[in-house]
Amino acid sequence: MRLLFTTAPLHGHFYPLAQVAWAARAGGHEVLVAVPDDFVATALAAGLPVASCGPAADLAGRLAAPDAPPHGSAERRYATGRALGRAAAASLPGMTDVVTHWAPDLVVSERTEFAGPLAAAAAGIAHVEYRWGVAPLVEYRAGAVAELARAGAGEPPNPVEVFSPWPASLRPAHPAARSIRDVAYNGAAFLPQWLLRPRTRPRVCVTLGTLVPRLGGATGPDVAGWVRGLAVLDVEVLVAADEGTAAAWGPLPDGVRVGRLPLGQVLPECDVLVNHGGQGTVLAALGAGCPQLCLPQFDDQFDNARAVTRAGAGLTLQPGEATPEAVTELGRRLLHDSRHGRDARRIAAEIATHPSPVEVSDELVKLAAPGGGAMRSGPLPKRG
Repeated sequence: MRLLFTTAPLHGHFYPLAQVAWAARAGGHEVLVAVPDDFVATALAAGLPVASCGPAADLAGRLAAPDAPPHGSAERRYATGRALGRAAAASLPGMTDVVTHWAPDLVVSERTEFAGPLAAAAAGIAHVEYRWGVAPLVEYRAGAVAELARAGAGEPPNPVEVFSPWPASLRPAHPAARSIRDVAYNGAAFLPQWLLRPRTRPRVCVTLGTLVPRLGGATGPDVAGWVRGLAVLDVEVLVAADEGTAAAWGPLPDGVRVGRLPLGQVLPECDVLVNHGGQGTVLAALGAGCPQLCLPQFDDQFDNARAVTRAGAGLTLQPGEATPEAVTELGRRLLHDSRHGRDARRIAAEIATHPSPVEVSDELVKLAAPGGGAMRSGPLPKRG
């Protein structure tokens, strides 16, 4: 079977999809990922076959527009949807070429990529949606549909099935989605030797992902202040960030370790995670049973943070509240209040019952439209 995976050109959107593509490929299926030119290198780094579906989208740049509505608002979601719709409209001709010439049996798209479903529908091929995050899709989709209509494209079709990596108890916006177990992946990151040795103090990890700084969220001085405050708690502080980025923050306390880190391997050995509420980061902590302090910065991060807090698996500070003193105090509370750790482990146990990506990839075979792969096969389109 041939499976085409499509994603908006953003790391947090692609990484959850990659694990399903790995499983499908390991199961003997042909896999291809279609992304715009400026995201080809990122997708290739995940070890998957990749084709370009069009020109560079610079989606992160569009989302950082200075006149964008306030983060977390319905207006912001709609504006983000419009940016996603413009990116989909630009990719649609190239995506149609890929679908026509490669002839997949099924298209698997993350929740905010719309060119793949449109191209699939035009070819009579079914598509499946991977619905990361807990935020409702209404405003995102409405904004995207408006832009696609302006470009002369139709409304994206409904998927034949929806999969979600979030526990059903934490995703009231889409309870009918079928569960899939998340396998934490945050890009290429080396596991340092010191992480393999026993630790002697509690360990706190701090990360803001890859997108927050580009969208005008927390700044380097903000993060440095949080790290300095946490260091007084007599804990080992890890900062999951590029060393070059952290170098601009100024001196950090002795013993603070900075660098890119594979969260899936690091968080099971941490007592607290301080993070931005990004869906992949939050899920990695939930899967590891690690309590977290969420400091959401934009859009769906506020929904993810609320889900964590409601479940008892962590605490949240809004942007105007996240002073170094407040972060230190809530970090202390998470370290010493066992209730949050207990609830985090309860959710981890629920996640462990979800079907693995391997099991889900077997289910995808049954969802393919009859004859979907019978279209003419041919060479992939060349794109500069």
